[in-house]
Amino acid sequence: MKGMQLSEIERVKNISKEDFYNNFVRKQKPVVIESLTEDWPAFSKWNLNYIKDIAGDKTVPLYDDRPVSHKDGFNEAHATMKMSDYIDLLQSQPTNYRIFLYNLMNEVPQLQNDFKWPKIGLRLVKQLPMLFFGGENSKVFMHFDIDYSNILHFHFHGEKQCVLFAPDQTPFMYKVPYSLISREDIDFENPDFEKFPALKNAKGLICNLKHGEMLYMPEGYWHYMKYVTPGFSMSLRAFPRKPANLAKAVYNVFFMRHYDNFMRKRKGQAWIDYKNQKAVLDTHKNL
Repeated sequence: MKGMQLSEIERVKNISKEDFYNNFVRKQKPVVIESLTEDWPAFSKWNLNYIKDIAGDKTVPLYDDRPVSHKDGFNEAHATMKMSDYIDLLQSQPTNYRIFLYNLMNEVPQLQNDFKWPKIGLRLVKQLPMLFFGGENSKVFMHFDIDYSNILHFHFHGEKQCVLFAPDQTPFMYKVPYSLISREDIDFENPDFEKFPALKNAKGLICNLKHGEMLYMPEGYWHYMKYVTPGFSMSLRAFPRKPANLAKAVYNVFFMRHYDNFMRKRKGQAWIDYKNQKAVLDTHKNL
C-alpha cells in the first residue's frame, strides 16, 4: 500500500459486550479482538487439513482476480474444483483462486458445532455463516458489501491483511457507479497516483489478522483483503443500524443489482467501459 495514508486498526485482547457496543458499534469504528475464539472448538480444529478431511469430496466454486466482464453473471464462479484438490493447490503454490461467500456449513453440518455465536452487543443474523478461502498473495478487490451489514470477520490458518476505508472516504475511492467496487485496474498494493490522484487523499486503516482473530467492520466500510498465507475466514453479520444504510441496502439488493445486470445484457462491454470512465470523472470532480 505504498504512499497511502493508513493507520493501524485498534486491537484489544478481550472486551465486554458494553464496551464493544459503546466504543465501536455506536461509533462505527473498526477493532480487532484477538482472543474471542479461544473457547471455540474451531480455534484448535480449523485448519486447511481439517477442512480437507471433512469436506474434501465437495465441489466448490472458485473465483480469480479477472476484471468484471459483461459476460459474467452477478457473482458467477470462474471455475470449480473438488475441495481436496483446491486445498492441495493452496498448500503447494500461490494461486489467485479464491472461494467466496460459500455456504460450506450447509454442505458439511458438523462444522456448525465448531463455532459459537458471540454475545457481543450485535444482533447477529442467525443464518449459517459463509466461508472464504484464498491462496498466498490472492487478493479480494476493494469493495463494500451490498447489504451494509456490520460484519464480524474471523480468520483461521495463517495470516490475512485487511485494509479498510470508512464510507466518508468514498469521494476518493473511484467508486464504479451501479456497483460496490473501486475501479479494478487500481493496484492498491502500489497505486498509480498520476492516474488516480484522489487516492492520495484517502485515509484508511490496516491490520494483519492471525489465526483466531476477529475484525469488526462497521456498516458500509470499504475493504480490501490479501491472503499473506493460504487460509480461510468466516463472516457473521448484523443488519445496519442506521436507517439510511438500511434504505441503501434495500435499494442495492432490489433495484441497483437488477438494473446493472439488465444494462450489461443490453449494452455489453460498452456499459462496463462507461461505468469505469464515470468513476474517474465523478472522483476527479471532488479534487
